[in-house]
Amino acid sequence: MKALKESRAASFIAVTAVYLLAAAAGILVYRALPLAWWLSLLIADIAATALTFFFSVLFGNASVYDPYWSVQPPVILFALAIGRELNALSVLLLIAVTLWAVRLTANWAYTFGGLTHQDWRYTMLSERTGGFYPIVNFVGIHLVPTLVVYGCTLPAAAAIVEGISFRLPAVAFLVISLIAVILQTISDIQMHKYRKNRDGAFNRHGLWHYARHPNYLGEILMWWGIALAVFVCAPTRPYLLFGALSNTALFLFVSIPMADGRQAKKEGFAAYKSETRALLPIKK
Repeated sequence: MKALKESRAASFIAVTAVYLLAAAAGILVYRALPLAWWLSLLIADIAATALTFFFSVLFGNASVYDPYWSVQPPVILFALAIGRELNALSVLLLIAVTLWAVRLTANWAYTFGGLTHQDWRYTMLSERTGGFYPIVNFVGIHLVPTLVVYGCTLPAAAAIVEGISFRLPAVAFLVISLIAVILQTISDIQMHKYRKNRDGAFNRHGLWHYARHPNYLGEILMWWGIALAVFVCAPTRPYLLFGALSNTALFLFVSIPMADGRQAKKEGFAAYKSETRALLPIKK
């Protein structure tokens, strides 16, 4: 186990195997349940998450879950699309989500340091919660994000399964999702360059000169674009916006405060914060 965790290549293969098993388990559970498609999908998603959690415990590293955020949506949507006749809305949604997923998964693979490395947030939670960490690990690190991304994916899933008809205004919101992917790509590249050079306590280059979390803005915009694209085609279903709303809340009330709290330990953070916005990369 130690040798596997210390090898980046072996760790990558192990995580890939975990996700293939999780995807297979999710598909089998979905097909076995005689329930409404959205409920079967939810249960299958939770089952796949539980399997991923098992391996994160086995490897002693909650970051086994990290790629789930970007792998879950395309697996769900393409699995649902198989054997169905897709209209323009479904195809455009699949393209948008695929572009987003490829970018985010590639960024994870680029930064993946092997199973000896765990996200600092998980380590912090482990230190703070002690004996309660297994519960926090499953509920907070695994289950809650799965439910959020399930909600984000649900509009596109509904469009595919129910054949929601395409309406032209949807294009405007899908363009927002495309802009979000571009925004995230640029912000990631700029962050990688900063981490390579480390020319200051804080990244003050490009988008990061004006915003502390432009990558989070991209993630928020991505799912509002998807949700609204489907909503304008099915305006009697406002519940399809809940996923994007919960995703926004997750970033505003959890991710940003945690990231800022860590940065606050550095000298000069107060001045840095006063000069930058949390999300919008425009001059303050």
